[in-house]
Amino acid sequence: MSESRKALVTGAAGGMGRAICKALLNAGHSVVLADRDKVSVETFASELGPKAFALTLDITNADETAALLDSIPATFKPIDILVNNAGHDIGGRVPFVQGSADDWAAIVETNLIGLMRVTRAILPGMVERNSGDIVNMSSINALRLIPDMAPYSASKAGVHMLTETLRGELAGTNIRVIELNPGLTKTNIILTRYRGDREKEKAYFDQFKMAMAPEDIARSIMFAINEPRHVQIAQIVILPVNRY
Repeated sequence: MSESRKALVTGAAGGMGRAICKALLNAGHSVVLADRDKVSVETFASELGPKAFALTLDITNADETAALLDSIPATFKPIDILVNNAGHDIGGRVPFVQGSADDWAAIVETNLIGLMRVTRAILPGMVERNSGDIVNMSSINALRLIPDMAPYSASKAGVHMLTETLRGELAGTNIRVIELNPGLTKTNIILTRYRGDREKEKAYFDQFKMAMAPEDIARSIMFAINEPRHVQIAQIVILPVNRY
């Protein structure tokens, strides 16, 4: 088992977040589960036991993110591993001109700006200690043109460049900055995209025939953070075997 560390995972109550939190806990780490869904995150944390702490957090809220560290008990600090996992595509997968400007702004506000807010709250402590891992959940959309996904892709491209820039700025430290670029993964992001329409969710996954599971992504994160401290897995692109 690896050295016990303290982690913070955003979007912890979603499918990807749950798999990541379980993987971290199974490796012996303590985990702060951050999510805006208070009931779901508290229920999930209670299932995981005393090494999990539920934190209700809206990462788009400037005041909440600025006070993030004050909301975490001392026993779950300092944060050694930050997994920026929260994100959504509500209203997405339609041509840009047909979508709602409010939906587009909300996607960017969560996927990119919220991620920046959380990272800004946690990073100074890592810099002070000269240690830590930042794991940013980007997407294959950040690297490839996918029609009808302009706002989501733009937000993830922003995550990609932010991650690259942070890695450059922190190159003189012992802080590692890791980017995950998953392809199609069977999480609830598609259901929320279509605002709970399960028929649309099923039709979406059916057209691709194959998708990865959240556990596949969590396993890749654990691989990256378990590497020796002098090794930085800068970027991992993960695709189902029937995609290219």
